[in-house]
Amino acid sequence: MPALIVIHALAASFVILFGPVNMIRRRRDSGHRTIGRIYVIAMYFVCVSGMFIYSDAEFTIFHALAILNFSCVTIGVIAIRKRNHSLHAGMMIGSWIGTTVAGGFAAFVPGRAIPTLAAEAPGLLWSIVAAVIIAATVVVVLTLRPARP
Repeated sequence: MPALIVIHALAASFVILFGPVNMIRRRRDSGHRTIGRIYVIAMYFVCVSGMFIYSDAEFTIFHALAILNFSCVTIGVIAIRKRNHSLHAGMMIGSWIGTTVAGGFAAFVPGRAIPTLAAEAPGLLWSIVAAVIIAATVVVVLTLRPARP
């Protein structure tokens, strides 16, 4: 499997896992900002790497989603810097939904990397899934743990 696809899939996995953490927890604290920054960096990795993944050297719906998500995240970052919380939330939630939908298609459309890996090396696939979940959990726990008195 090409390194670009691995980087893309790992970054997308972190986006999908970190997005809900910031959506369901308290806002405007250092933990929210830290996880948000990780989310934005991972999302930019997803969008930029996605632009270089081609099947048959054609522009696909995935490329359009990458451009849309890149735009949403950038607008979301600008919005929060201008203290427009509702626009920020809308853009970030929208980017997470777009990534999750694209990931669902990538995971369930035959012939794509995830279904191929699941068929050829299911142990490797589940090991990667477990490692990503553990890594994301460690980051969240370390970021959101209460400050010591």
